[in-house]
Amino acid sequence: MEKHRCGWCAGDPLYEKYHDEEWGVPVYDDATLFEFLVLETFQAGLSWITILRKRENFRKALDNFDYRKIADYEEDKILELLEDRGIIRNKLKIRATVSNALAFIKVQEEFGSFSSYIWGFTDGKPIRNELSDYRHAPANTPLSDKISKDMKKRGFKFVGTTVIYAHMQATGMVNDHEVHCFRYPEVQQL
Repeated sequence: MEKHRCGWCAGDPLYEKYHDEEWGVPVYDDATLFEFLVLETFQAGLSWITILRKRENFRKALDNFDYRKIADYEEDKILELLEDRGIIRNKLKIRATVSNALAFIKVQEEFGSFSSYIWGFTDGKPIRNELSDYRHAPANTPLSDKISKDMKKRGFKFVGTTVIYAHMQATGMVNDHEVHCFRYPEVQQL
């Protein structure tokens, strides 16, 4: 019997694998939270499948999403990334990735971990929505507005409210699986 999935991922094996294994699973690990922050930053204005297809290229180009290394990138590395056809070669997004790594480290220093900071907005617990159709999911919420504003104040770039809400969905801060999706109850128990 075929599993019922959220409508947004149906028909593409890469999308389905991401949906089935990662999307909406609560993430408390700083390295993974940073990876998703980078990917969501590059996704701004593009489709998520475009980013998923380039994810391994990003991993290679960006030192396995190691924020400590990325924070030390100098102009020669930025120019090298701008020539890398395997990633999204957007100068502002590449520079934002470097500045976001620096801001990420500052947040870790202040809060002990980025996880403590970001999950503090939800008291450490996922928000459980009850969507019957993924098309009814909001693009942003008052909470994503609040997080976006706070992150911008801390020096993060490309962290508008829509990017932040997508990050919240991807990292399980919010369960936006459709209620009839097989993952909805599984993720709810995590």
